[in-house]
Amino acid sequence: MGDEAISAAAVAAWPLAGRRRPLSRPARAGEGALVRAAQDGSQAAIAELFARHWSAAYRAAFLVTGDAAAAEDIAQEAFLAAIRALPRFDARRPLRPWLHRIVVNRAIDFARARALRNEVGADAAAGATAPPDAAPRPLGDDVAAALLRLGPEQRAVVVLRYLLEFTPGEIGAILDLPRGTVNSRLRRGLDALSDAMEVEPR
Repeated sequence: MGDEAISAAAVAAWPLAGRRRPLSRPARAGEGALVRAAQDGSQAAIAELFARHWSAAYRAAFLVTGDAAAAEDIAQEAFLAAIRALPRFDARRPLRPWLHRIVVNRAIDFARARALRNEVGADAAAGATAPPDAAPRPLGDDVAAALLRLGPEQRAVVVLRYLLEFTPGEIGAILDLPRGTVNSRLRRGLDALSDAMEVEPR
């Protein structure tokens, strides 16, 4: 099946995922079967993949960017890019790390560009509290603001490891980094996060 047909199916399926409509047989299918069905153009399978992975993809984009509107755009664009690339995806592999690679790298690019434009400041940090379901556990204002004080690369590894609970090996695959580099960035990121939280007003 061609990329154009996959893309058209994704666009048609998007409203289904947004409404979280119950899907019968695809919802009970294993993820590999869903991916293969999506590769064959099943709109129901595509919608179910959106429903299963949207929340985590949005969380990742939000926690890296600190911007709810940008996170929604990034997650949606990443999903559509993933759907277009599905014909080349090996359905035997887990989808989540591959999808997060697209999401997080786009979020890092956005955060870098915003930093270059000097748009990160006190107002952004003050508004960085996550929406109710944007984090898998409560994220206080001080942690959210401190995260935004880290560089995009450090922020990404901290978010992926401690808030989205990927392993260092999975993070290396997502960010295309050696595991040693991931561990080094985690240590530096946690140190910087601790320092940033210490200077936050109480």
